[in-house]
Amino acid sequence: MATDLYQSITDRILSLLEQGIVPWRSPILGHGPAGRPRNFITGRDYRGINVFLLAMTRHMEGYASSRWLTFRQANEIGGSVRKGERSTLVVFWKSYQTTDRVSGEEKTVPVLRYFRLFNADQCEGLPAEEVATPIEAVRSPIESAAAIVGGYRNPPTLEHAGVRAFYRPSDDLVRVPPIERFVGMEEYYATLLHEMAHSTAHSKRLARGIDTNPQSFGSSGYAKEELVAEMGAAFLCAEAGISPSVIENQAAYIGGWMQRLRDDKRLVVTAAAAGQKAADWILGRAHPNETPSEEAVSS
Repeated sequence: MATDLYQSITDRILSLLEQGIVPWRSPILGHGPAGRPRNFITGRDYRGINVFLLAMTRHMEGYASSRWLTFRQANEIGGSVRKGERSTLVVFWKSYQTTDRVSGEEKTVPVLRYFRLFNADQCEGLPAEEVATPIEAVRSPIESAAAIVGGYRNPPTLEHAGVRAFYRPSDDLVRVPPIERFVGMEEYYATLLHEMAHSTAHSKRLARGIDTNPQSFGSSGYAKEELVAEMGAAFLCAEAGISPSVIENQAAYIGGWMQRLRDDKRLVVTAAAAGQKAADWILGRAHPNETPSEEAVSS
């Protein structure tokens, strides 16, 4: 029987929320590049929803390593997966050529596919992991967060005023309260990065419709954009090495997202993909062909 990947991933995230764990608000995604999930052989970081799936599995299973690989990869480098170990499902987009039923024209359709990974701690006989030795002094998390904000090319206008943080698309303006109103600099930057992630939705950036097709509060479109910003901020916080901002009403927050995810099994996967793109845009890293278009994943 075919696997419903969207439902499988959503069920996994829902199980975490039921335990009071919010993956995109968890400080265990890894502080800095060394802690993020990456492939044992290629060293490439896993991305999108896979970051949350692998980071949370590592935490809950107590794995020391942040490196992952497939059963075949382990064998190819002279190692093996220990008998009885359970794999972790991750997903990727694969493009297929098909014919449009209405126009008869050829088009590319992205389809969600999966493979299974094992943590290096689940294997034996693997070569020792290489640990990079820093040559220069490493930035502090606060310095890293400031550098991310400062490196945002053609950013929105930033204003410090009032008591509420928001992004106003009509003026391309991010407003956050003055720094002294926050309990600490990590809280300040976590809040700022969330609003910066929203700003990538503007039509002159990633064009998620925030200025051309605004959604009313409480609508499914509004909720999706909020989750995109939550996940984009999570990736940026992990990049800097800071913790996400504190949730004031945790129970209500979790309950709200659980209902949204139950109503839309595609939401968490597509929002994570868009959140990754938002983080990439702010960081100046382009991955143009990695994920499908908004129109494709919503059809």
